[in-house]
Amino acid sequence: MKNVSLYIDLAFCLVVLPIMVLIFPIERWFHNFSWYVLTVGGWLYTLYFINRFATVPFLFSSGKKRGLGVVMILLSFAVTAWISMINLYEPKPSIIDIGIVRILPSVQQYQQAVWTLFMIVETFSFAVGLLIQANIQKSRRRTVEAERDKAEIELYKAQIKPHFMFNTLNSLYGLFLTGNSKALESLEKFISMMRYIHTSSRRDFVSLTDEADYIRQYVALQSLRLNEMTRVALDIDISNNDLKIPPMLLVTFVENCFKHGVSPVEKCAIRIRLSEHDGVLTFTTTNHIFPVKRIGEHMGIENCRRRLELLYPESHTMDISNDGETYNVKLSIKLSL
Repeated sequence: MKNVSLYIDLAFCLVVLPIMVLIFPIERWFHNFSWYVLTVGGWLYTLYFINRFATVPFLFSSGKKRGLGVVMILLSFAVTAWISMINLYEPKPSIIDIGIVRILPSVQQYQQAVWTLFMIVETFSFAVGLLIQANIQKSRRRTVEAERDKAEIELYKAQIKPHFMFNTLNSLYGLFLTGNSKALESLEKFISMMRYIHTSSRRDFVSLTDEADYIRQYVALQSLRLNEMTRVALDIDISNNDLKIPPMLLVTFVENCFKHGVSPVEKCAIRIRLSEHDGVLTFTTTNHIFPVKRIGEHMGIENCRRRLELLYPESHTMDISNDGETYNVKLSIKLSL
């Protein structure tokens, strides 16, 4: 926008204003009153840049600066009036027309020119200044909104760690409590996964393949505590290893499968599929529903939904269905390199 405003300023100063000046008999005036023509020209160019870089920005400010902007407008009118009242020559005597004496003093052509050019400069400079300031304000709002969204995303990322740890430690507690032979193996996987969480949480994006490997570890860890009643199917197909994704974005849905889709006495199945082709990630999960009231059980899904809205507002679709028996998630994201 800075370059555009520069081009507009140059176009006005080098093209528009000179053309407006040529409407008047400037050659005759310059020949007879060169000092006056140069004074008016200098004042008009000065006025244009004062309005562009001082008056209009002050009007968009608050407090004393806004008042100063109003004062500058009044001063510009006062200076223009003072310049226009300079008598270059004595006007002809008033004309008596049909017996009526002209009450208002005659206005000379050069005075008309001063006020006409003043209004052109004033209008154009304010129009350009207002446009520039409006874009500056819009840019500032976008920056504030971006910072707010970034802070919100960081908050959601910070919530993931304790949320994940609570549920995974709860699973580990169950394994150790029952004396499961796979408890130590689960603890090792948990430590490895926590190492990944610690490193990835410092970054805005991680490799899609790294995130997929994390999901594999998570599914393997959770599967260690399951019996033969639960069948878990995990399918991962990634064609582009250079794609990035926000860390811990998909595991929320995987975690939800194991939280609500597992029963030790009823047959159930968990199906998880992650695929990527031509930069489009498709992620689906399906699980039976065995309601268990847990702390923060709705936080993870809403957390993920909001992160998607902030990170991929125009490039993702998510469909969640719940018929009372099965819970299905289908997520599609257009990723960028």
